[in-house]
Amino acid sequence: MSTSAGALRAADPDTSATGEPEPAPALRVSVIIPVKPGGAVRALERLAVATYPADRFEVLVAYGTRPSAQRNLAARQAGGEILFFLDDDSQVSPVFLQRALEHFRDPRVAAVGGPSLTPSTDSPIQRAIGAAFACRFGGGGVRNRYRCAGEARHTGDHELILCNLAFRRDTFLALGGLDERLYPNEENELMERLVHGGHLLVHDPELAVHRSQRPNYRAFVRQMYGYGRGRGEQTLLTGRVKPSAMAPAFFLLYLLAAPFFLTGIWFAPALLYFAGCLAAAAVVSRGELALFWRLIGVFPTLHLLYGAGIWRGLFTPRFRKAAGEAPPVEVRTVKPFGAEIKG
Repeated sequence: MSTSAGALRAADPDTSATGEPEPAPALRVSVIIPVKPGGAVRALERLAVATYPADRFEVLVAYGTRPSAQRNLAARQAGGEILFFLDDDSQVSPVFLQRALEHFRDPRVAAVGGPSLTPSTDSPIQRAIGAAFACRFGGGGVRNRYRCAGEARHTGDHELILCNLAFRRDTFLALGGLDERLYPNEENELMERLVHGGHLLVHDPELAVHRSQRPNYRAFVRQMYGYGRGRGEQTLLTGRVKPSAMAPAFFLLYLLAAPFFLTGIWFAPALLYFAGCLAAAAVVSRGELALFWRLIGVFPTLHLLYGAGIWRGLFTPRFRKAAGEAPPVEVRTVKPFGAEIKG
């Protein structure tokens, strides 16, 4: 059920002698950004103009090659009551911390996040990828991770994304943080545990970041295969199957079996699917030919590579390999509480 940000506050806020609500004390926030060694952190430019009190938030950059471990180590070192995870290219609004923390006034809320939007300045292939993620035919139940729709609401992990996601630190640590055997899908597994433990998650469309999509088609192929593999590994670890998430995997099996069943009726679902690709491309592109032709390829790539990744994750999960020495993680505080962002 949709509800406004105000309606998601705790039911009985403290009031002053005049009967007016007392302003909530400013929580301390630790913004955490994982990045590869030597990588640029483009998110810092926007964080430098955040309007939240400088003495109430810090920024930690965790360098390494295992994002789950990087985020966990930074969370343990963080001094804030709230952990706000961004990616190295997440472009935030100046008021993003105020917006997120409004929802944490309800003590039942354990996580708050918003969508990741594709900039209009992206290339045609990037905009096609973003448009596919954000429409019903392409993104399905997770499409609200990539578009602004509706009002702030209680939700599940299907609407939240780790490049723009905040947690209560004590709850995060009490549950052991992110499962370091998973990447991606580590945040989905954690949020499932939160929901099963009775905590609330909030999706706020106004709490949006802007992030460019993969720069070319080849990178998009790797992305979707990796997303699917993470879903397969999460399914294997938790034993919980989401039928909607598994649909691309079974559709891929159907297509691979189609040549062995040379009957017209057998090919009907495939014909309907590819007709759907054309129709969705026409609707989503809104007459922009550069977008239309790319969407015709992006839709099946999104679904079929995701499905292939699921099977890979289910049958050859990476977490079953012999554990070697963990790669090092280094956490740097680029903005201490009360200071400016260091260059």
